[in-house]
Amino acid sequence: MKLLENKVALVTGASKGIGKQIAIAYAKEGAMVAFTDLNRDSVMEETEKELLALGVKAKGYASNAASFEDSERVVDEVVKEFGRIDILVNNAGITKDNLLMRMTEKDWDAVIAVNLKSVFNLTHATQKYMLKQRSGSIINMSSVVGVSGNAGQANYSASKAGIIGFTKSVAKELGSRNIRSNAIAPGFIITDMTAQIPEDARKAWEAQIPMRRGGQPEEVAKVAVFLGSDLSSYVSGQVIHVCGAMNC
Repeated sequence: MKLLENKVALVTGASKGIGKQIAIAYAKEGAMVAFTDLNRDSVMEETEKELLALGVKAKGYASNAASFEDSERVVDEVVKEFGRIDILVNNAGITKDNLLMRMTEKDWDAVIAVNLKSVFNLTHATQKYMLKQRSGSIINMSSVVGVSGNAGQANYSASKAGIIGFTKSVAKELGSRNIRSNAIAPGFIITDMTAQIPEDARKAWEAQIPMRRGGQPEEVAKVAVFLGSDLSSYVSGQVIHVCGAMNC
């Protein structure tokens, strides 16, 4: 039996990048996968096709995770279509990096809304179903910079630090109902976004990592599989770093 057989997962921001790899890893382990992104475009449709080709039920939904009302809507639609939600992965996120002296209020608000408020939105919408089921696993994507901070990323670091506090609070609040809440803190992961960093800057980053390389999205996805499965049945309120010992 596969690790996630008969489970239903909802993954936000999953048309590409880490979110997509989590969705694929879940499908390979037998989960039915609902996923969201801001728009239903060719990228979402291609991801949907890839998931369906793995032999599981899968569907992409256009949804703005930063909107409370839209999050409630999409969760209700997923439950209507799939019957339940066993795993929620709050992965949606953006960056608008700049030094604090140059950071605008607009850029601060946008990052907090998409990265942090979205976690509240989706968790709030999903918990009512998990409470009825008396089971569930909530997985929030934080970051090593949410633990250690980083120059030029005050908004991003604050949003990811907030996710850690939220994760631990939810774990204590919902634990008695057999609902687990954990966070994953990736380090330097090779994605389309990090691939745009100049080669010399990327090598400088990698030189600071004890394992001397950036991580792959699939390596983050493996941890998400663990946290979504019954292998982690007594793991809650934790932050698991996936960073090659960059932050330990």
